[in-house]
Amino acid sequence: MRRVVVTGLGAITPLGVGARQTWRRLIAGDSGITSVAHLEPQNKWRDLTSTVAGLVPRTLASNGVAAAGGGINNHHTWKASDWLEPAEERRMSLFTQYAIAAAEMALADAGWNPTSPEDQDATGVCLGSGIGNLEELYNTALAYEKDGYKKVSPLFVPKILINLAAGHISMKHSLRGPNHSATTACTTGAHSIGDASRFIAFGDADVMVAGGSESCIHPLTFAGFGRSRSLSTAYNHAPESACRPFDRDRAGFVVAEGAAVMILEELEHAKRRGANILAEIRGYGCSGDAFHMTAPREDGSGAFLAMKRALMNAGVKPGSVDYINAHATGTAVGDAAEARAIGSLMLGEDGVEREGEVVVSSTKGAVGHLLGAAGAVEAVFSVMALREGTIPPTLNLHTPSVGANFNFVPLEAQQKKVKVVMSNSFGFGGTNASLVFSELD
Repeated sequence: MRRVVVTGLGAITPLGVGARQTWRRLIAGDSGITSVAHLEPQNKWRDLTSTVAGLVPRTLASNGVAAAGGGINNHHTWKASDWLEPAEERRMSLFTQYAIAAAEMALADAGWNPTSPEDQDATGVCLGSGIGNLEELYNTALAYEKDGYKKVSPLFVPKILINLAAGHISMKHSLRGPNHSATTACTTGAHSIGDASRFIAFGDADVMVAGGSESCIHPLTFAGFGRSRSLSTAYNHAPESACRPFDRDRAGFVVAEGAAVMILEELEHAKRRGANILAEIRGYGCSGDAFHMTAPREDGSGAFLAMKRALMNAGVKPGSVDYINAHATGTAVGDAAEARAIGSLMLGEDGVEREGEVVVSSTKGAVGHLLGAAGAVEAVFSVMALREGTIPPTLNLHTPSVGANFNFVPLEAQQKKVKVVMSNSFGFGGTNASLVFSELD
């Protein structure tokens, strides 16, 4: 089986545009979660139970007011024209635009610009989204109901198809390798990276552009998740406190937007071209809860299976895992189930001796839950933790209450030598995935 390494990173998150920009703010303890009550149309937001979100910071408008992102102007901000021509922007939904930009950053970071037919044939894309372009669906449905057939744009279908983000990346860079999109709710980003690694391992490609993208900041999103009682509602007055992974006062997740992309590469291919190898993707494990539409099994057995299979695939014992980037979204049941799963895995025969030696954090306290992009963003954070020897903090964690006494890295980043890191992602429908990254031996 061919070995697979990470050679490039790109990200657009509520903490800024750029993987390293995002990482700097994450480690500093900054939050990208803000209020959506100021967004238009304001009357559609005011009646919602939750009015907080992780918004990608935008460039200030001419009147000095940010379109989104709470008025942030001293960090790298999103401006579509930095990445796309006006005609391209009109043809693409926002989640596709984010994907294009994140892929551009990751390819530049990897120093990979395939121009020969051979290199283009050997480079593929594996990138998905959970919901994608809800706004286009909503607006087109209203227009059709009111004025009929002729008000439906010819771009309607291309702008809502989940695979068009991968398709546009492929077309932009003439990449003729595997072109694949996962859409597995909040596990999408992790599945995309794991699936892409297997395309390389089995010889279908030498290089893969892999990740996830999401932009569904729309009142209907908040209404839907709100009606299912999934969202944080108690901190609309204090957005930065709203997402509380593992904390006693956690009561729901915070919707967020953004994208992240990794360049995955066959090891010998990367070595031959002198690429800067950031990490090796050692293991990938998947499972299904086979239990409930939205809730995990309380014992965390589905999550346990995904982690166990990832470590088996990696040939790594639980005790060798230095850090776990948890899925932990801040829901009462989900965080506790994941903690049980981690305990079952890490405190077993080949695990660590004491709970306090298990290092776990959730970065969603800082960026919110990016749904289909979450697994990709958190995989980027995992690689950065490995590279920098820094564990990102779990923001808003004042009173851990999940039945475990792990080192949850509360409030502030911690310095630690990291050789092996695991990243978890779980989604509605009971779909689970874990990724294992390590230093290159």
